[in-house]
Amino acid sequence: MLGVLAGQTFAATLTGDASLRRRPMRRVTEPLKQMGADIKERGDGLPLTIRGGKLRGLTYSSPVASAQVKSAILFAGLTGKVPVTIREPYRSRDHTERLFAYLGLGIHVRDGAIVFEPPNRPSAHPPIKLAVPGDISSAAFLVAAAVLADGGELLVENVGVNPTRTGVLVVLERMGAHVERVNLRDEGGEPVADLLVRPAALKGTEVTAAEIPTLVDEVPVLAVLASRAAGETVFREVGELRVKESNRLELIAANLRGLGVRAEALGNDLHVEGTEKPPRGRVDTASDHRLAMAFAVLGTVDGANVKLSERKSVAISYPEFFRDLDNIYARRTTHDAR
Repeated sequence: MLGVLAGQTFAATLTGDASLRRRPMRRVTEPLKQMGADIKERGDGLPLTIRGGKLRGLTYSSPVASAQVKSAILFAGLTGKVPVTIREPYRSRDHTERLFAYLGLGIHVRDGAIVFEPPNRPSAHPPIKLAVPGDISSAAFLVAAAVLADGGELLVENVGVNPTRTGVLVVLERMGAHVERVNLRDEGGEPVADLLVRPAALKGTEVTAAEIPTLVDEVPVLAVLASRAAGETVFREVGELRVKESNRLELIAANLRGLGVRAEALGNDLHVEGTEKPPRGRVDTASDHRLAMAFAVLGTVDGANVKLSERKSVAISYPEFFRDLDNIYARRTTHDAR
């Protein structure tokens, strides 16, 4: 996420690895520039050079439902001590709004827009102790493995179940899998639960465009589950996947086809036809952590022979993924890169 520290006389150049450098940044830099931020770009990606300066308030209608865009504007408003109002085409993840509310920072929803009015007090906030729940985007891979298993049950503890992030659980229920939320509680303004998962027979479904912001990072693992479901599953308006760490949309479809699954990206939609045939073949992860983990989960199916092009990329978000995946099975899974 790109934010701006207002009123500071500093200059910084931001860059990242190859996957981050291919991500579009103008969706973030444009509204920040409208606030008065001094940002020098080279095209639509990293690196960027930012110079501190005075910011002004902003009313902004975002063309995309993006928590990163929204949060960058909110943090700029906070550090610049200026009001901001943000509208989105669909509701995106609201972790930043919840944090602001938890800290009493003057944020609310008015006529469907997110409105932040900086508090009339010094910017320094007393120290806080905040528990950060487990990421449902990471937990989703273990949940999916448990759904595909032959038996048993799996308990994944301390998972954030923020309603703007639980689209994956809603879709799983629709596909026939039941993920029970136990020990539900609130920590730091975020709902948290333990997830109890059992194997399930899956059926295809349609994932609507309005649901995508609540599960965009889980589309790869939902797609591999769809490949084991009865019938067709369609993911609507997932063109955003083309500008993630890889072109996830095309790679999900191509890799599923390489494993013997009927799958196709048609425009911005992804179509996956389920099959009972064991998946066998080589997967090009393009060093994308979510592709590596999703197809490793598919490799746990009986009779599968799924060979990943690499596995180091999982360190981006879940360094212990393969250890945890192995630990929930009595046998080794077929995820070794060869």
